[in-house]
Amino acid sequence: MTAALVLASNRGPVSFGEDGSVRRGGGGLVSALNTTGAEATWVCAALSDADRRAARAGKAPAGVRMLDIDPVTFERAYNAVANSTLWFVSHLLFDTASTPSFGERSRREWEAYSAYDDAFAAALAEEAAPGASVLVQDYHLSLTPRQLRERRPDLRIGHFSHTPWAPPEYFRLLPDAVATDVLTGLLGADAVGFHSPRWADAFARCCVEVLGATYAGGGISYEGRHTSVDVHPLGVDGDELRGRGSSPDVEAKLASVRELVGDRQLLLRIDRTELSKNIVRGLEAYRELLRRFPEHRERVVHLAFAYPSRHDLPEYREYTGAVQRVAREVNEEFAKPGWLPVHLEVKDDYARSLAAMRLADVVVVNPLRDGMNLVAKEAPVLSERGVGLVLSREAGAADDLGADALLVNPYDVSQTAEAMHAALTTDARERAARSRRLATAATAFPPSRWLSEQLAAL
Repeated sequence: MTAALVLASNRGPVSFGEDGSVRRGGGGLVSALNTTGAEATWVCAALSDADRRAARAGKAPAGVRMLDIDPVTFERAYNAVANSTLWFVSHLLFDTASTPSFGERSRREWEAYSAYDDAFAAALAEEAAPGASVLVQDYHLSLTPRQLRERRPDLRIGHFSHTPWAPPEYFRLLPDAVATDVLTGLLGADAVGFHSPRWADAFARCCVEVLGATYAGGGISYEGRHTSVDVHPLGVDGDELRGRGSSPDVEAKLASVRELVGDRQLLLRIDRTELSKNIVRGLEAYRELLRRFPEHRERVVHLAFAYPSRHDLPEYREYTGAVQRVAREVNEEFAKPGWLPVHLEVKDDYARSLAAMRLADVVVVNPLRDGMNLVAKEAPVLSERGVGLVLSREAGAADDLGADALLVNPYDVSQTAEAMHAALTTDARERAARSRRLATAATAFPPSRWLSEQLAAL
């Protein structure tokens, strides 16, 4: 037991290629550690066959413990429970007329999820020094705080949820025993954190209504323990992002994006093809924009970067097909020689995304629900001329950016089309001023501050 700070997340800071090469990961937590210089041990799961081989061979870099969890357990815990159940609950995605339906199979899957989380708890207990701080990340590891507490009551344990949290009436779609397990699992922590006061409040109300816990003074009291409930919004490191946005590979992409757009305005979206990202309604809103405001025809280009996500789940494959279908329909209706209204790109290209954010006139971020959404914060920071932001009010980022964004109901296609029109027709000076204020708000909570405040809460 040697580490004074131990982190736990499903995806770790490194992954392995088939040739044994090591690739460094990204994300807010990696950035936070890099900028603060904090020394930590990181416990994560082996996500690929190459990761598993490396984990068995003990090839993980110093400071990284990669868990080789049985593939059947991993599949049930990760896909069946974390991504097909808990993610759907937190984002209110179930079509409740037909799903979910919990039976014998779901009980087996929940047992696998519990075993998966317990493997993390066992590893964390081994890695943590006496009195160490342990930060557990996200919905994949909801039970780990309690399981770790039972092994190591001396530790200071925090849990952070990057997703929204469902209100009690929706959270109770889960079987009673599962709902209780999730809440008591998180209450094993000394502090739980969320991106938005809305998600923190929903969690607290679930604890009160499902468990009969007491919520007062910013914390939950239950069965003799007190857990603080904190809000830690995550922003971007402006200097780091601008530096990455001006790197040679991004500069190389700028010319191709400029050639594609020409002298037209650029309407941009960058998402993974997840159900919660609401890409189909965004494309439908663009179609309505072109129908209702014909002055934008041939004067705007919509770049839609929709990168593949979770294609091992049938719902996501079907959704990707729907995105492609609507983009094709828009082009069939409006395309003219020399003008393609929608350019849909599905191949992940981070440098191209950064280049497009530098040039965009308007960025559309319209998720049904989102814990935060960093694209909404990255675009104003990178913008060269000032960017208009059409933003769902159901994104956590709306808390920080709502004053200078055009907020929309993500289910209201017509309202979204009107917001696109307003953003495209905003005076250039006003848009630039709004964009500067958006950038200031976006960089107010860089990853280093986000991490430091989580540690301070312990």
